[in-house]
Amino acid sequence: MKSILKFFARGKDIPVIKDKNVIDRLYKKYRWQVMVAITVGYGLAYPLRLALSAMKKDLIDGGVFSAGELGSIGAALLYSYAFGKFFNGILADHANVKRFFTLGVLCSALINIIISGASGLWVWIILWGLNGWFQGFGAPTGAVTLSNWFSSKERGRFYGFWSTAHAFGEGLTFIVSATLVSIFGWQAGFWGPGVFGIFVAIGIYYFLQDRPQTLGLPSVAQWKNDYPSQVNEKPAEEASTKKAQLIIYKTPAIWILGLASALMYVTRYAVNSWGFLYLQEAKGYTLVEAGSLLGLNTFAGLVGCVAYGYISDKMFSAKRPPVTLIFGVLEVFSLILIFFIPDGNPEIMTAAFLLYGFTISGLLAALGGLFAIDIAPRNAAGAVMGFIGIFSYIGAGIQDQVSGLLIENGTTIIDGIRYYDFSGAIIFWLGGSVLSLILALFLWNAKVRN
Repeated sequence: MKSILKFFARGKDIPVIKDKNVIDRLYKKYRWQVMVAITVGYGLAYPLRLALSAMKKDLIDGGVFSAGELGSIGAALLYSYAFGKFFNGILADHANVKRFFTLGVLCSALINIIISGASGLWVWIILWGLNGWFQGFGAPTGAVTLSNWFSSKERGRFYGFWSTAHAFGEGLTFIVSATLVSIFGWQAGFWGPGVFGIFVAIGIYYFLQDRPQTLGLPSVAQWKNDYPSQVNEKPAEEASTKKAQLIIYKTPAIWILGLASALMYVTRYAVNSWGFLYLQEAKGYTLVEAGSLLGLNTFAGLVGCVAYGYISDKMFSAKRPPVTLIFGVLEVFSLILIFFIPDGNPEIMTAAFLLYGFTISGLLAALGGLFAIDIAPRNAAGAVMGFIGIFSYIGAGIQDQVSGLLIENGTTIIDGIRYYDFSGAIIFWLGGSVLSLILALFLWNAKVRN
């Protein structure tokens, strides 16, 4: 056990390289590599957690599981992801992120392969729950890596770039998984991403690096000469990691941010988890058409993540709340269009999903982590990411269970044909975004630490 813990422990600092040119060259090289690892690697690992979304109609129509049972299976992943992200966030601050992240993706891939041949409700709940725990290695790793390799004045832009992983990962799931399921059956939605995920884990191990100091480089704050402008206590570099982590639990703004993120995740995962079924049953799209529309929405999120980070950094001097207000109002408007425009308006529906993808991804970047990293001490980045994550994914898990029950209760079978009433679920989904925006406004004057 000691050998295992030592293998995953954060590397020790080595003497700093004296040659400034060498330092500059290595920083540029490794910063590019770690961004590839945490962005592309995280995005390509996303289908390992969203595979279930594309096959819900097939599982319901085939009598394998009901909508309520699928809600319980989906919630198992989200609840375990919530706690996994929290505890793994604490561990990530002490871990060699290169090895830590690789292990999580590899285990998640193997679980997807196993579940493709499994049967029984509780077997699925347990396996999908374990998958959520190992998926919880990814986001804290990204937060720690960003905090270690990018300074405070540039973090918004790079965080926005990293957040595109969510968007293209979801888009990849919706398009590729829908195609695999439609051609080869629902099992392919698991084993396809599972096999591919093994190669993703290998790529992450090759590109990702531990902290700069373990490579003979100075801290990024020293290299960039970018130190906190607001210091209410001793700098994060001087505080122990454990003390820095305790600070986040005593900061009211972080608790409010967690609640706002939880409500935002109600809407986000409602669309991710139930969007296929809604578009197929309420709007009459085929599986591939629904996947294409959802994929289009997530690719719009690629622009939204980067735009949020750039606008908040450059136009609002790294102040997040004004940009959150703009994105939040537009996101609510897009949902109103998606749920209430009459059928037969594909152009408006497409535009609405583009706007939704653009805005929800910006909000995900802000409420789901960026603003929390701004508020928390630098060396507690993993812990605060996990703390926000436990709120976010408990909200997402409650959503999956409640949505499943609302949809099941709104379903009637007449002459062997299922008819769905999504009205109760829509009120629940839309309400999440409205309440999230209201809570986020309370953070307007929150103080930034670094």
